[in-house]
Amino acid sequence: MSNMMNITRRYLLPFIVVAIATTISSCSSNPTSRQDTISDAPAPTTTSNSASSPSPSQSPSMAQLRAKSDAIETPSPQASPRETTPATKSSSPKKSPTASAPATTSQVGAGKTTNVTLYTSDAQCQQLIAQKVPVSADEPVNGAVSKILEQRDSGDFNLSSYRVNVKNGVATVDLRVAPNSKRQLASLSSCEQFALFGSLRKTLTSNSQWKIKDVRFTERGQEIVL
Repeated sequence: MSNMMNITRRYLLPFIVVAIATTISSCSSNPTSRQDTISDAPAPTTTSNSASSPSPSQSPSMAQLRAKSDAIETPSPQASPRETTPATKSSSPKKSPTASAPATTSQVGAGKTTNVTLYTSDAQCQQLIAQKVPVSADEPVNGAVSKILEQRDSGDFNLSSYRVNVKNGVATVDLRVAPNSKRQLASLSSCEQFALFGSLRKTLTSNSQWKIKDVRFTERGQEIVL
C-alpha cells in the first residue's frame, strides 16, 4: 500500500508543480489584459447634467451676457431712425391765414380796422361804384378820403396833403396841391372833377355812421367853386 502511495505521489507531483506554475504565470499576465480590457471599454455616459447643460468653457460669461442685453435693449444712434422735426422748429412751415367773413370791425396787424363803403367813378365818369374797403377804426373818415385821393393821384396832378374836419354834420375837405404838380385843381376836366369831388362827397354822405349831411371843398383854406 505504501508503495502505491509513493508511486502515485511520484507521478502526480510533476503535474501538481506544472499546474501551480501555470496558475502563477496566468496570474501575472491577467492584470495587463484586464487593464487593456478596461481601457478599451467605452466610458459610461451620464445623461443628468452634462447632457443638458453646456460645458463651462462654452457658456458665455456674465460680461458677454450684459453686452448682448445692452445691445438689444438700447439701439445704437446710427440704427435709430431720425425724427423729422417740422417744423418747426427750425424749418416748420407757417400756416397761411384763413380767410374769414368780412366783419364791421376786424383786427389786422397791431391796429383795428373797420369796413366802410367807398364810392369810385367808373371809366366813363358816368356813375359811382360802391365797394367795401377796410380803413383804420380810429380815423375811418380820414382813411376813406385817403384811399380816394390815392386813386386820383397821377403823373401830372399831385396832392401833397389834405385835411378833413367834420362839424355839425358838415365835412370840410381841404386839399393842397404839391408845388411840383404840373396841373392845378382848376385845370381838371369835368370827368376828373366828377371822379375826385363826386367820389368824396358820395362816400362821406353815404356812410350813415359818420352822420355827415354835406361836404365842402377848399384849397389851403380857400373854398373851391365847382
